[in-house]
Amino acid sequence: QVQLQESGPGLVKPSQTLSLACTVSGGSLTGDSSYWNWIRQPPGKGLAWIGAIAYTGRLFYSPSLKSRATISRDTSKNQFTLQLNSVTPEDTAVYYCARADASGYGYWGQGTQVTVSS
Repeated sequence: QVQLQESGPGLVKPSQTLSLACTVSGGSLTGDSSYWNWIRQPPGKGLAWIGAIAYTGRLFYSPSLKSRATISRDTSKNQFTLQLNSVTPEDTAVYYCARADASGYGYWGQGTQVTVSS
């Protein structure tokens, strides 16, 4: 059973960098043709895909966030991370990490609230 757990600060000041980590258990970041995703949901809005790192290490980003987002991984910790720089209050959202494969998004973290405010 794959489990994902997001971690990071719940409050970030405008113009600073949001940094989140997703720790994976029960699965490998480099196996099973898997894609490890970051997704967010702003208040009152739908889910928005931020980007992903593939089992090969290849990176994918939403065009709207590509200039500010960086996804990386640490296979020794079985962890992947998201950094989003120059945040504004519009980046306030619940942030999720999720695993996807050919069958879809099968595993999700519980989500973590991030608020951008001074």
